[in-house]
Amino acid sequence: MTAHAIEVDGLVKLFHPRGRPPLRAVDHLSFAVRPGSIFGLLGPNGAGKTTTLRVLTTLTRPTEGTARVAGFDVVASPLEVRRRIAVVIQQQAADLLLTVRDNLASYGRFHGLSGATLQARSARAIEQFGLEECAASKVQDLSGGFRRRVQVAKALMVSTPVLFLDEFSTGMDPLLKRSVMALLREESRAGRTIVLTTQVLTEAEELCDDILIINRGRQVARGDLHALKLLSGGVYELTLTFDEVPAGLAAEVAALGPLRMETTRTTLQVSLKEDEQQVLALVSRLAARGTVRRVEVSGASLEDVFVELTSLEEA
Repeated sequence: MTAHAIEVDGLVKLFHPRGRPPLRAVDHLSFAVRPGSIFGLLGPNGAGKTTTLRVLTTLTRPTEGTARVAGFDVVASPLEVRRRIAVVIQQQAADLLLTVRDNLASYGRFHGLSGATLQARSARAIEQFGLEECAASKVQDLSGGFRRRVQVAKALMVSTPVLFLDEFSTGMDPLLKRSVMALLREESRAGRTIVLTTQVLTEAEELCDDILIINRGRQVARGDLHALKLLSGGVYELTLTFDEVPAGLAAEVAALGPLRMETTRTTLQVSLKEDEQQVLALVSRLAARGTVRRVEVSGASLEDVFVELTSLEEA
Protein backbone atom coordinates (compact mmCIF):
# COMPACT_ATOMS: atom_id res chain seq x y z
CA MET A 1 0.00 0.00 0.00
CA THR A 2 1.09 3.58 -0.63
CA ALA A 3 2.06 6.08 2.07
CA HIS A 4 -1.62 6.94 2.38
CA ALA A 5 -4.54 4.54 2.14
CA ILE A 6 -6.73 7.37 0.86
CA GLU A 7 -5.75 10.68 -0.77
CA VAL A 8 -8.32 13.34 -1.64
CA ASP A 9 -7.27 16.58 -3.31
CA GLY A 10 -9.61 19.46 -4.13
CA LEU A 11 -12.68 17.24 -4.38
CA VAL A 12 -15.83 18.92 -5.70
CA LYS A 13 -19.20 17.33 -6.43
CA LEU A 14 -22.03 19.33 -7.95
CA PHE A 15 -25.59 18.12 -8.44
CA HIS A 16 -27.98 19.81 -10.85
CA PRO A 17 -31.55 19.54 -9.57
CA ARG A 18 -34.08 20.30 -12.28
CA GLY A 19 -35.32 23.89 -12.07
CA ARG A 20 -32.99 24.83 -9.23
CA PRO A 21 -29.46 26.21 -8.92
CA PRO A 22 -26.57 23.67 -8.77
CA LEU A 23 -26.06 22.05 -5.37
CA ARG A 24 -22.44 21.91 -4.20
CA ALA A 25 -22.45 18.76 -2.05
CA VAL A 26 -18.64 18.61 -1.70
CA ASP A 27 -16.65 21.84 -1.87
CA HIS A 28 -12.88 21.56 -2.54
CA LEU A 29 -12.32 18.93 0.13
CA SER A 30 -8.75 17.65 0.69
CA PHE A 31 -7.51 15.07 3.18
CA ALA A 32 -5.39 11.93 3.49
CA VAL A 33 -5.89 8.81 5.60
CA ARG A 34 -2.97 6.76 6.86
CA PRO A 35 -3.04 2.95 6.56
CA GLY A 36 -4.34 1.03 9.55
CA SER A 37 -6.24 3.95 11.06
CA ILE A 38 -9.92 4.26 11.94
CA PHE A 39 -10.92 7.49 10.27
CA GLY A 40 -14.16 9.23 11.20
CA LEU A 41 -15.89 11.42 8.61
CA LEU A 42 -18.41 13.39 10.65
CA GLY A 43 -20.89 16.15 9.95
CA PRO A 44 -24.56 17.09 10.27
CA ASN A 45 -27.18 15.80 7.86
CA GLY A 46 -26.48 17.14 4.37
CA ALA A 47 -22.84 17.92 5.14
CA GLY A 48 -21.52 15.85 2.22
CA LYS A 49 -20.38 12.73 4.07
CA THR A 50 -22.27 10.15 2.03
CA THR A 51 -21.46 11.92 -1.25
CA THR A 52 -17.76 11.83 -0.35
CA LEU A 53 -18.00 8.12 0.43
CA ARG A 54 -19.81 7.49 -2.85
CA VAL A 55 -16.95 9.16 -4.73
CA LEU A 56 -14.33 7.15 -2.83
CA THR A 57 -16.16 3.90 -3.51
CA THR A 58 -16.55 4.69 -7.27
CA LEU A 59 -20.35 4.99 -7.07
CA THR A 60 -20.29 8.69 -8.02
CA ARG A 61 -17.87 10.56 -10.30
CA PRO A 62 -16.40 13.78 -8.90
CA THR A 63 -17.02 17.07 -10.68
CA GLU A 64 -13.51 18.32 -9.93
CA GLY A 65 -10.45 17.18 -8.02
CA THR A 66 -8.93 13.75 -7.52
CA ALA A 67 -9.28 10.85 -5.12
CA ARG A 68 -7.07 7.78 -4.76
CA VAL A 69 -7.85 4.68 -2.73
CA ALA A 70 -5.14 2.09 -2.04
CA GLY A 71 -3.01 3.90 -4.60
CA PHE A 72 -5.57 3.86 -7.44
CA ASP A 73 -7.49 6.77 -8.91
CA VAL A 74 -11.24 6.31 -8.41
CA VAL A 75 -12.02 7.61 -11.93
CA ALA A 76 -9.12 6.19 -13.94
CA SER A 77 -9.03 2.76 -12.22
CA PRO A 78 -12.42 2.08 -10.62
CA LEU A 79 -12.16 -1.71 -10.92
CA GLU A 80 -8.80 -1.75 -9.13
CA VAL A 81 -10.32 0.36 -6.35
CA ARG A 82 -13.33 -1.97 -6.02
CA ARG A 83 -11.06 -5.00 -5.68
CA ARG A 84 -9.42 -3.39 -2.65
CA ILE A 85 -12.44 -2.12 -0.73
CA ALA A 86 -15.45 -3.45 1.14
CA VAL A 87 -18.41 -1.15 1.64
CA VAL A 88 -21.40 -0.85 3.95
CA ILE A 89 -23.65 1.97 2.75
CA GLN A 90 -27.02 3.21 3.94
CA GLN A 91 -28.81 1.80 0.91
CA GLN A 92 -29.57 -1.90 0.72
CA ALA A 93 -26.46 -3.72 -0.55
CA ALA A 94 -27.43 -7.36 -0.09
CA ASP A 95 -29.05 -9.49 -2.77
CA LEU A 96 -32.65 -9.72 -1.58
CA LEU A 97 -33.42 -12.92 -3.48
CA LEU A 98 -30.46 -14.87 -2.09
CA THR A 99 -30.30 -16.47 1.33
CA VAL A 100 -28.05 -15.02 4.00
CA ARG A 101 -25.57 -17.87 3.49
CA ASP A 102 -25.56 -17.41 -0.29
CA ASN A 103 -25.08 -13.65 0.08
CA LEU A 104 -21.94 -14.28 2.09
CA ALA A 105 -20.71 -16.96 -0.30
CA SER A 106 -21.20 -14.86 -3.44
CA TYR A 107 -19.54 -11.83 -1.88
CA GLY A 108 -16.62 -13.96 -0.73
CA ARG A 109 -16.15 -15.42 -4.21
CA PHE A 110 -16.14 -11.92 -5.69
CA HIS A 111 -13.18 -11.17 -3.42
CA GLY A 112 -11.29 -14.34 -4.37
CA LEU A 113 -12.32 -16.71 -1.56
CA SER A 114 -13.15 -20.32 -2.31
CA GLY A 115 -13.30 -23.82 -0.85
CA ALA A 116 -12.64 -24.40 2.83
CA THR A 117 -11.54 -20.80 3.41
CA LEU A 118 -14.84 -19.44 2.08
CA GLN A 119 -16.87 -21.92 4.14
CA ALA A 120 -14.93 -21.14 7.31
CA ARG A 121 -15.24 -17.38 6.93
CA SER A 122 -18.93 -17.58 6.10
CA ALA A 123 -19.59 -19.76 9.13
CA ARG A 124 -17.63 -17.39 11.37
CA ALA A 125 -19.51 -14.35 10.06
CA ILE A 126 -22.87 -16.05 10.62
CA GLU A 127 -21.89 -16.81 14.21
CA GLN A 128 -20.37 -13.39 14.93
CA PHE A 129 -23.48 -11.56 13.75
CA GLY A 130 -26.08 -13.84 15.26
CA LEU A 131 -27.41 -14.98 11.89
CA GLU A 132 -27.66 -18.72 12.61
CA GLU A 133 -31.46 -18.86 12.73
CA CYS A 134 -31.93 -16.95 9.47
CA ALA A 135 -28.92 -18.29 7.49
CA ALA A 136 -31.23 -20.22 5.14
CA SER A 137 -33.74 -17.35 4.80
CA LYS A 138 -33.87 -14.97 1.86
CA VAL A 139 -32.68 -11.47 2.76
CA GLN A 140 -35.96 -10.00 1.47
CA ASP A 141 -37.74 -11.80 4.32
CA LEU A 142 -35.59 -10.24 7.06
CA SER A 143 -36.15 -7.09 9.08
CA GLY A 144 -34.16 -3.95 8.32
CA GLY A 145 -31.89 -4.58 11.31
CA PHE A 146 -31.02 -8.11 10.18
CA ARG A 147 -30.43 -6.93 6.62
CA ARG A 148 -27.92 -4.48 8.06
CA ARG A 149 -26.21 -7.32 9.91
CA VAL A 150 -25.81 -9.17 6.62
CA GLN A 151 -24.22 -6.11 5.00
CA VAL A 152 -21.69 -5.64 7.81
CA ALA A 153 -20.99 -9.39 8.03
CA LYS A 154 -20.12 -9.44 4.32
CA ALA A 155 -17.72 -6.52 4.66
CA LEU A 156 -15.92 -8.01 7.65
CA MET A 157 -15.74 -11.48 6.13
CA VAL A 158 -13.23 -10.40 3.48
CA SER A 159 -9.74 -8.93 3.95
CA THR A 160 -9.69 -5.89 1.70
CA PRO A 161 -7.15 -3.19 2.64
CA VAL A 162 -9.86 -0.52 3.02
CA LEU A 163 -13.30 -0.76 4.61
CA PHE A 164 -15.99 1.93 4.28
CA LEU A 165 -18.83 1.98 6.81
CA ASP A 166 -21.73 4.41 6.47
CA GLU A 167 -23.81 4.30 9.69
CA PHE A 168 -22.73 0.70 10.34
CA SER A 169 -24.63 0.24 13.62
CA THR A 170 -28.13 1.04 12.31
CA GLY A 171 -30.56 -1.54 13.68
CA MET A 172 -28.00 -3.26 15.91
CA ASP A 173 -28.74 -3.98 19.54
CA PRO A 174 -26.16 -2.71 22.10
CA LEU A 175 -24.50 -6.10 22.61
CA LEU A 176 -23.98 -6.72 18.90
CA LYS A 177 -22.76 -3.16 18.37
CA ARG A 178 -20.15 -3.62 21.10
CA SER A 179 -19.02 -6.86 19.49
CA VAL A 180 -18.73 -5.24 16.06
CA MET A 181 -16.78 -2.30 17.48
CA ALA A 182 -14.32 -4.76 19.01
CA LEU A 183 -13.98 -6.48 15.62
CA LEU A 184 -13.27 -3.13 13.96
CA ARG A 185 -10.48 -2.42 16.45
CA GLU A 186 -8.96 -5.84 15.68
CA GLU A 187 -9.15 -5.15 11.95
CA SER A 188 -7.40 -1.81 12.43
CA ARG A 189 -4.64 -3.33 14.55
CA ALA A 190 -4.08 -5.88 11.77
CA GLY A 191 -3.46 -3.00 9.33
CA ARG A 192 -6.86 -2.52 7.71
CA THR A 193 -7.93 1.08 7.08
CA ILE A 194 -11.47 1.83 8.20
CA VAL A 195 -13.46 4.89 7.17
CA LEU A 196 -16.74 5.42 8.97
CA THR A 197 -19.54 7.92 9.17
CA THR A 198 -21.92 7.94 12.10
CA GLN A 199 -24.49 10.16 13.75
CA VAL A 200 -23.79 8.34 17.04
CA LEU A 201 -20.82 10.41 18.13
CA THR A 202 -20.00 8.17 21.08
CA GLU A 203 -19.10 5.50 18.49
CA ALA A 204 -16.64 7.85 16.82
CA GLU A 205 -15.27 8.90 20.20
CA GLU A 206 -14.57 5.30 21.13
CA LEU A 207 -13.32 4.07 17.77
CA CYS A 208 -11.63 6.82 15.78
CA ASP A 209 -7.99 7.84 16.07
CA ASP A 210 -8.40 10.43 13.30
CA ILE A 211 -11.48 12.58 12.70
CA LEU A 212 -12.55 15.02 10.00
CA ILE A 213 -15.61 17.17 10.66
CA ILE A 214 -17.22 18.65 7.55
CA ASN A 215 -20.19 20.92 6.95
CA ARG A 216 -21.65 22.12 3.65
CA GLY A 217 -19.03 20.01 1.91
CA ARG A 218 -16.10 21.83 3.51
CA GLN A 219 -13.64 20.97 6.26
CA VAL A 220 -14.53 22.39 9.68
CA ALA A 221 -11.90 20.65 11.83
CA ARG A 222 -9.43 17.77 11.63
CA GLY A 223 -7.37 15.87 14.18
CA ASP A 224 -7.44 13.18 16.83
CA LEU A 225 -9.92 13.37 19.69
CA HIS A 226 -7.53 15.27 21.99
CA ALA A 227 -6.73 17.88 19.34
CA LEU A 228 -10.41 18.44 18.56
CA LYS A 229 -11.25 18.89 22.22
CA LEU A 230 -8.58 21.58 22.49
CA LEU A 231 -10.52 23.51 19.82
CA SER A 232 -13.44 23.60 22.22
CA GLY A 233 -11.72 24.97 25.31
CA GLY A 234 -14.00 26.17 28.06
CA VAL A 235 -16.76 23.66 27.32
CA TYR A 236 -17.97 21.70 30.32
CA GLU A 237 -20.44 18.88 30.75
CA LEU A 238 -22.55 18.90 33.90
CA THR A 239 -24.68 16.03 35.17
CA LEU A 240 -26.86 16.53 38.24
CA THR A 241 -29.05 13.73 39.57
CA PHE A 242 -31.85 14.67 41.98
CA ASP A 243 -34.60 12.74 43.71
CA GLU A 244 -36.66 14.69 41.19
CA VAL A 245 -35.56 17.56 38.97
CA PRO A 246 -37.00 20.72 40.60
CA ALA A 247 -39.73 22.57 38.73
CA GLY A 248 -38.39 25.38 36.57
CA LEU A 249 -34.80 24.19 36.72
CA ALA A 250 -34.63 23.13 33.06
CA ALA A 251 -36.04 26.48 31.92
CA GLU A 252 -33.49 28.34 34.06
CA VAL A 253 -30.60 26.40 32.48
CA ALA A 254 -32.05 26.72 28.97
CA ALA A 255 -31.99 30.51 29.39
CA LEU A 256 -28.17 30.31 29.65
CA GLY A 257 -27.93 29.16 26.02
CA PRO A 258 -26.31 25.73 26.53
CA LEU A 259 -24.73 23.85 23.64
CA ARG A 260 -27.08 21.00 24.46
CA MET A 261 -29.31 19.93 27.32
CA GLU A 262 -31.20 16.77 28.22
CA THR A 263 -33.52 16.20 31.15
CA THR A 264 -35.30 13.21 32.60
CA ARG A 265 -37.43 13.01 35.71
CA THR A 266 -34.35 12.76 37.92
CA THR A 267 -31.36 13.94 35.85
CA LEU A 268 -30.20 17.12 34.17
CA GLN A 269 -27.36 16.92 31.63
CA VAL A 270 -26.05 20.12 30.11
CA SER A 271 -23.04 21.30 28.10
CA LEU A 272 -21.98 24.92 28.51
CA LYS A 273 -19.21 27.12 27.22
CA GLU A 274 -18.25 29.09 30.34
CA ASP A 275 -15.15 29.77 32.40
CA GLU A 276 -14.45 27.39 35.27
CA GLN A 277 -15.55 29.72 38.07
CA GLN A 278 -18.90 30.37 36.40
CA VAL A 279 -19.46 26.65 35.96
CA LEU A 280 -18.70 25.89 39.60
CA ALA A 281 -21.00 28.71 40.72
CA LEU A 282 -23.77 27.33 38.50
CA VAL A 283 -23.35 23.83 39.93
CA SER A 284 -23.61 25.24 43.46
CA ARG A 285 -26.71 27.24 42.57
CA LEU A 286 -28.46 24.35 40.88
CA ALA A 287 -27.57 21.90 43.65
CA ALA A 288 -29.22 24.19 46.18
CA ARG A 289 -32.56 23.82 44.40
CA GLY A 290 -33.24 20.23 45.46
CA THR A 291 -31.92 17.01 46.99
CA VAL A 292 -28.87 16.10 44.90
CA ARG A 293 -27.80 12.46 44.65
CA ARG A 294 -24.88 12.87 42.26
CA VAL A 295 -22.90 15.66 40.59
CA GLU A 296 -20.42 15.23 37.73
CA VAL A 297 -18.39 17.92 35.99
CA SER A 298 -16.21 16.97 33.02
CA GLY A 299 -14.56 18.45 29.96
CA ALA A 300 -16.01 18.53 26.47
CA SER A 301 -17.15 15.35 24.73
CA LEU A 302 -16.85 14.84 21.00
CA GLU A 303 -20.55 15.69 20.76
CA ASP A 304 -19.89 19.05 22.46
CA VAL A 305 -17.05 19.78 20.05
CA PHE A 306 -19.18 18.76 17.09
CA VAL A 307 -22.13 20.95 18.13
CA GLU A 308 -19.95 23.98 18.79
CA LEU A 309 -17.89 23.76 15.61
CA THR A 310 -20.79 23.07 13.26
CA SER A 311 -22.84 25.82 14.95
CA LEU A 312 -20.01 28.29 14.32
CA GLU A 313 -19.93 27.18 10.69
CA GLU A 314 -23.65 27.85 10.35
CA ALA A 315 -23.38 31.30 11.94
